[in-house]
Amino acid sequence: MKLLVVEDEVKLLESIIHYFKQEKIICEGVSRYSDAIEKISQFNYDCIIVDITLPDGNGFDIVREVRKKKKNTGIIIISARDSAADKITGLDIGSDDYLAKPFHLSELNARIKALMRRIHFDGTNIIEMNEIRVDLNKQEARVNDTILVLTQKEYQLLLFLLSNKDRVITKNSIAEHLWRDEYSYGSYDFIYTHMKNLRKKLLSAGCKDYIKTVYGIGYKFDTK
Repeated sequence: MKLLVVEDEVKLLESIIHYFKQEKIICEGVSRYSDAIEKISQFNYDCIIVDITLPDGNGFDIVREVRKKKKNTGIIIISARDSAADKITGLDIGSDDYLAKPFHLSELNARIKALMRRIHFDGTNIIEMNEIRVDLNKQEARVNDTILVLTQKEYQLLLFLLSNKDRVITKNSIAEHLWRDEYSYGSYDFIYTHMKNLRKKLLSAGCKDYIKTVYGIGYKFDTK
């Protein structure tokens, strides 16, 4: 999962980024409207957390811009403005949730996870695809009765494949989604290595070979 936080309170921004990095989630942060617009025009995010009041713009306009691009991105507004009118406006223009400040970071995390379940996995904590079963709460993956011993990146890669099953995923989109901070343009060797290791672990546990290489493009988790 990859998050973008748009928040001009530096301490809160740093706290949110630190919290989610501790959760092994890719999290980027900006404090200005212009920087946020640049980010969402260049990269895809699973969820954007955005404050309404920014030094050079309005968070509502960021919501409108994301929805105009028709991206399948979750949006949660965080704001000290707790009026019903602001909440209604935020939801009407396309945000998925509205969290009033102050809030606990664990609550923000819970809302993001719930939103991701609704968007990608029909609201369930358990993802089942043939012989594969993933428990999102436990962050545990099984093939039939065998628990897979996965690294954090392998687990995230499996989730990304499952959420995009039967679609071709480019190597670039995989790199941006899972390795944003470490990604060096022009080299995809690290993707090949992680994909090979994940495939090996799935096959060793008795799983069918769903991971197909689409030469020159990327990969497809083919369940058909």
